[in-house]
Amino acid sequence: MENTLYAVVARPPVYGAKVKSVDDADALKVAGVKKVIRIEGTGQPAAFSPLGGVAVVATNTWAAMEGRRALKIDWDTAPAGDNADYTSDTYRKSLEKAAQSPGKVIRQSGDVEAALQEAKKRVSATYYMPHMAQAPMEPPVAVVRIKDGKAEAWAPIQNPRATREGIAGILEMDMENVIVHQTLLGGGFGRKSKPDFVIEAARLAKEFEGQPIKLQWSREDDISHAYFHTASVDHLEAGLDEEGKATCWRHRTLSPSITSLFAPDPKHIAEFEQGMGFNTMPFSIPAIRLENPPAPAHVRIGWFRSVYNLPHAWAIQSFAHEMAVAAGKDHRDYVLDLLGPDRKIHNLTVGDGWNYGEDPDMYPIDVGRMRRVIERATEEAGWGRKTGKGRGLGLAFHHSFVSYTAVVFDVEVDDKGELTIHRADIAFDCGPQVNPERIRSQMEGSCVMGIGVALQSEVSFKDGVAQQDNFDRYLIPRMPDAPKVVRVHLIDNPGDAMGGVGEPGLPPVAPALCNAIYAATGKRIRRLPVGNQLS
Repeated sequence: MENTLYAVVARPPVYGAKVKSVDDADALKVAGVKKVIRIEGTGQPAAFSPLGGVAVVATNTWAAMEGRRALKIDWDTAPAGDNADYTSDTYRKSLEKAAQSPGKVIRQSGDVEAALQEAKKRVSATYYMPHMAQAPMEPPVAVVRIKDGKAEAWAPIQNPRATREGIAGILEMDMENVIVHQTLLGGGFGRKSKPDFVIEAARLAKEFEGQPIKLQWSREDDISHAYFHTASVDHLEAGLDEEGKATCWRHRTLSPSITSLFAPDPKHIAEFEQGMGFNTMPFSIPAIRLENPPAPAHVRIGWFRSVYNLPHAWAIQSFAHEMAVAAGKDHRDYVLDLLGPDRKIHNLTVGDGWNYGEDPDMYPIDVGRMRRVIERATEEAGWGRKTGKGRGLGLAFHHSFVSYTAVVFDVEVDDKGELTIHRADIAFDCGPQVNPERIRSQMEGSCVMGIGVALQSEVSFKDGVAQQDNFDRYLIPRMPDAPKVVRVHLIDNPGDAMGGVGEPGLPPVAPALCNAIYAATGKRIRRLPVGNQLS
């Protein structure tokens, strides 16, 4: 676009920090740099608004980046409050401690305390999942031009209405004067549903009326200043009778809520977050108590593929395997027994009024369909076959986005702790199938992404600052990490209502993989990512 100027932004290293002072003398000496602009953050909660910082605008992106390197910025962390002390290890330990005490009761049936006292055997475990960044292939980028009282934007975004609202708000103009062009229909695993980068570009375009401004985020910007997938701690306890059957189940889940973006931090997950596999847990157990102790947010929490289904499936499916081991039972047979008889559970009966926005009369939790994906995945994987030393099979399943998924991994771990994933078998039921090949590709992609969640991906914080800023430290799967074979087994149910496809393949991947690692090695993984825990 003719006469385009290019911009990059130095953003606060700690969420909520402000610019105390900036020396831009050296930046303005860089050839091509036109202007240095301070951007005020909107405070917390930030929602989709810019974080604030200092922008460098130049005749090309390289000059803008060199100008940013030359800036001397003194940051004021006082407005960030507790965020300036946010350290991942300390936070995890605080949540683990909080998980030992009762929390807000979400669902209850029977007397869990009495059942635990009477149990022949008690099982308990605590699971941790860290922050993750979406890290889409294309980092955020946007072009905005303001001319004749109108704003026009070009950007790869998922949410054009929120983008228009944000631009109109920061420019103080009516929405009908804002036009947004979606340049790429692609989600970036949820990152591009948040249009803060387009709103940021609009703020800069206001300084150069008539000229287009192209704002480019680097990979370092994208990972260090992301909307992060929530960190979580889940503590579960169960009582078993003399035959190993579950008599009670208590689950405490702690994680910052996405709603902390839009209002003062509630410190408890919202109803729709509870409905992502937590209060919709379908096991048939006499006494159940689900609790949600508080967990404050210290960074921007954002939508990540499958959202809160990830930590809930990770904890529940890992713990069900631990119960099977404690009972001395086969894992598949044990979870089929936990599910109980085939039945349809109305979401309102378990306290879920959300159900992904779907009618629970049309989309109940169907235990029969859940059972069938488990049976299909285990049958195709050859469940029960001998695997030899250092090799094992692992199972997990989950209901989300009104679809049903089960995954079985066949893995091997050598004496040095090197993991080889020989095969993944994925059974999936989304009701009617419009494009089976697209469904297969979504399951294959979920499998690889879930392997990254399990083995490698983590954003940690020290004194409020992200410790990963590129793919040398924020690790994602490479070709050797992928299964040698991925087999997708689709269960067509043309008579049922149509379910989701893009997200429900992901939640059971990490627990299935870690259950397979246990089967191969006897090592129990309760903290993600696995990293070097096998060596």
